[in-house]
Amino acid sequence: MGSYCANLQLSSEGGEHDEMDFEFLGKGGDQPYILQTNVFAKGKGDREQRINLWFDPTADFHTYSLFWNKNITVFYVDTTPIRVYKNNEDLGVPYPNSQGVGIYASLWDGSEWATDGGKVGLDWNAAPFVASFQGFGVDSCDVAGGISACKDDGKWYQGAEHHDLNGNQIAQLKDVRQKHVTYDYCTDRKRTATAPVECARNWYE
Repeated sequence: MGSYCANLQLSSEGGEHDEMDFEFLGKGGDQPYILQTNVFAKGKGDREQRINLWFDPTADFHTYSLFWNKNITVFYVDTTPIRVYKNNEDLGVPYPNSQGVGIYASLWDGSEWATDGGKVGLDWNAAPFVASFQGFGVDSCDVAGGISACKDDGKWYQGAEHHDLNGNQIAQLKDVRQKHVTYDYCTDRKRTATAPVECARNWYE
């Protein structure tokens, strides 16, 4: 696969944009495929996390989904939660809840940084590069009437049972962290001397 990147994201526009994305960073040799997620809130990103996928995503279709309400954002691979980003505004951490987003997909050359820190170049002899999607679906609130109407729109995803993960999902998330996470901005001491304040909550520590 080399270092071309397939990206599926929810994003708004402008300098204060919100964004939540899945980025397939490719792989080197016999290494697992890398999936990176990131969250931007009010224009602030740098919240990357990377996992080694436990399957070959090129062999068959899988479900990559995002659950997002005013309390929590959950990234899923099939039915497994791989990442949580909670509403931690009480800690002074921005959360994407003030504007609508669109859904975008893209494909680009990430040779300079994506796979193994840019050590694995893109093999152009393998072109053309194709990213295929099927079974797309969305259940959301239309922000045409204003974002305030979407914060308490009465839909199923706003219910109290969806304000947090359940016990089984928390166990699955911790298993992913233990076995598959290869990079987490929370533990990158080259960026920050201590973990950002939201990290403990997002990992259920």
